[in-house]
Amino acid sequence: MTDTTAPGPTPQSPINPRAQWWRDAVVYQIYPRSFADSNGDGEGDIPGITSRLTYLNSLGINAIWLNPCYVSPMRDGGYDVADYRHIDPRFGTDADFDTLVAECHAAGIKVIMDIVPNHCSSEHAWFIEAMRDAPGTGAWRRFHCVRGRGAAGEQPPNDWQSVFSGAAWSQLPDAQGIPSGWWYLHLFDPSQPDLNWECEEVRAEFDDVIRHWFERGVDGLRIDVATGMVKAEGYPEPDDSWPHPHWDQDGVHDIFRRWRAIADEFDNRVLVAEAILGFPDRLARYLRPDELHMAFNFSSLQSPWNAEAFRDAIRWPLEHNDAIGAPTTWLLENHDIARAVSRYSGAPLRQPSDNITILDHVPARELTEPELARGTARARAAMLMSLALPGSFYLYAGGELGLPEVLDIPDSHRDDPVWHRTGGATLGRDGCRVPLPWTADGTTFGFNSGATAWLPQPAHWGRWRGQCQESRSEEH
Repeated sequence: MTDTTAPGPTPQSPINPRAQWWRDAVVYQIYPRSFADSNGDGEGDIPGITSRLTYLNSLGINAIWLNPCYVSPMRDGGYDVADYRHIDPRFGTDADFDTLVAECHAAGIKVIMDIVPNHCSSEHAWFIEAMRDAPGTGAWRRFHCVRGRGAAGEQPPNDWQSVFSGAAWSQLPDAQGIPSGWWYLHLFDPSQPDLNWECEEVRAEFDDVIRHWFERGVDGLRIDVATGMVKAEGYPEPDDSWPHPHWDQDGVHDIFRRWRAIADEFDNRVLVAEAILGFPDRLARYLRPDELHMAFNFSSLQSPWNAEAFRDAIRWPLEHNDAIGAPTTWLLENHDIARAVSRYSGAPLRQPSDNITILDHVPARELTEPELARGTARARAAMLMSLALPGSFYLYAGGELGLPEVLDIPDSHRDDPVWHRTGGATLGRDGCRVPLPWTADGTTFGFNSGATAWLPQPAHWGRWRGQCQESRSEEH
């Protein structure tokens, strides 16, 4: 697939920007597993979110963004999707989701869902079907199944590396369980095989999935790994040039034009890209008038506490996006990076493993009180600055409470595949996913009525309870 539109800036539609709710929205990101647990099983769920709508409304937000709550074996926090059209029973029912959407809309709050198109779960029906076929034949057309190097194909097809560390290829067995010499691609965990977007069946399937959720009333979709869906022809070895053979290939723009046409069939639907590029001119290409509406400005999230770094993270995206009339989307935290309070604290940093860029700036230990105070003040200032900038702002649940990163999670409780694939060399993302505190005390600080949460909460967690935010909202 090739990008058939000239790369130069093209202005977005002259429609009144105020009629496009996403251009200056405050969107509250919810990691469902960690927000609120309605049934006491230790994991957050859809009814738990619905039960906290009064709190959400008190924040003055315009929309919520839900991390994946589809059917999934949860080997990567729901980003390993086994069924794109249904809610996983651990989070509730499809009817529970419809109730949440209806009650959000009644409260004037839009709903954005994640969509995970780069890869699916190894428990998806397509991959199960492919595993029954001979490697390189039949259902494997939906995936990247490639003959390995070496006389017997015993080496991976190339040296591409997984974002989660290690090789991006896993070897398939033959019918007798012997290594076949064929490999499948997974840019993340082996349980997340990459889908082959050169296959029309894959494109048609996601066309239908997008329409399914828009017809259910969802107001937008956040696109996971938006830059990775198309791979360079022939799977070449990476070199020092840009783009990398599996990032930001021109063919992704053809996919997003197709998706934009679907979104335009509905009223006021929005498409948001997770596009980690580092080049604002490349990022702006995703926001051309016939492509996506928004793309996260990750330079604002990745900036250290440095005035020059913040200036560049603000100036360059604004200049490139303004040139095409597209809004800039700001964020300071999300489910993949250490909490801002800890990143800005000045505490000594833990050195991440090679090529694990999403986990930079993780403190090496729990914060001292002076470091906590410094990080809190800086995070508050950064948030106020971000909210004052033109464009939209994404607030990760707990950011409004000033939650720090949790570092002392017992090894036996760690869930992130990054932790497991690096043998514990990299902490992973569990520390920013610890269930929220709602009350000052209790075994789970109001997260549920049970005795445990899926990740253990620190003994001091109640000091940042949601009740404090609620009381401040009532005062004002």
